[in-house]
Amino acid sequence: MKGVHDLVRRTMPGEVVMHSESLTGGVSARVTALILRKPDGQERRVVVREYGERDLRANPDVAAQEYALLSFLNTQGMPVPQPLAHAPGVLVQTFMAGQSGAEVGADPVQLARFLARVHALEPAAVPLRPLANVPPASGPPDDSLSESVIRAALAAHPPPPGRTTLLHGDLWPGNTLWQAGSLSAVLDWEDAAQGNPLYDLSTARLELLFFSGHEAMQAFTVEYIGVTGTAVCDLPVWDLRAALRPCGRMQDWGLEAATEAQMRGRHAEFVLAALAAPRPS
Repeated sequence: MKGVHDLVRRTMPGEVVMHSESLTGGVSARVTALILRKPDGQERRVVVREYGERDLRANPDVAAQEYALLSFLNTQGMPVPQPLAHAPGVLVQTFMAGQSGAEVGADPVQLARFLARVHALEPAAVPLRPLANVPPASGPPDDSLSESVIRAALAAHPPPPGRTTLLHGDLWPGNTLWQAGSLSAVLDWEDAAQGNPLYDLSTARLELLFFSGHEAMQAFTVEYIGVTGTAVCDLPVWDLRAALRPCGRMQDWGLEAATEAQMRGRHAEFVLAALAAPRPS
């Protein structure tokens, strides 16, 4: 944490770190809450994100990118943290109150409306990487999650580019906070990109299936389509693209055995439904 203390001293003159506490739930980054005391004696709570090796390899400037994106989203009135400072590999942002959607559940209707708002923003407002339609395999295929079958299907019918929007890139219940049943914040924008909005839709569909079941996934999908009017004839292809995300990684998520078994079963259902869906001619 020495680098974090140095960052606070450089960017927040006169503020002193009084207490630090590791926050649970982070998978790709180490997340720490700090209590800072200002020169006038008042205290405030901030959050420090230290990005992991995977994110830094993919984008060494990820901290600066997320800082710029959060700054823009704040100007648009979106429920996201306010960025305070950044350095290579480190972002300091405001603390957002609420309970994780992975613990209390995420209302699919509110989540769909939030995603519709994101996709309505100007995608070129912040320079972001273009989404890779099908990322290359990072090792032997994870056929416990049907990776070879998914890749073969995507090779035969690649995801079409479609229109370009701003993408969150990793919208799942654990990246949301809730207060009194209302969405209070959406976190963790390090995977943000520009690309087809169906990628975000499919990613969130799979995550809602994992955590809340088929009914929540369908409610989310119906609400998003109703709000945006998005044509979803290509959704099965993007569902397969989303189904690649856990391949080779799920075993590293620290899940309890029963939870992992349930997620694997739901992943298999998701893939089979996408494979069985008709393809646009």
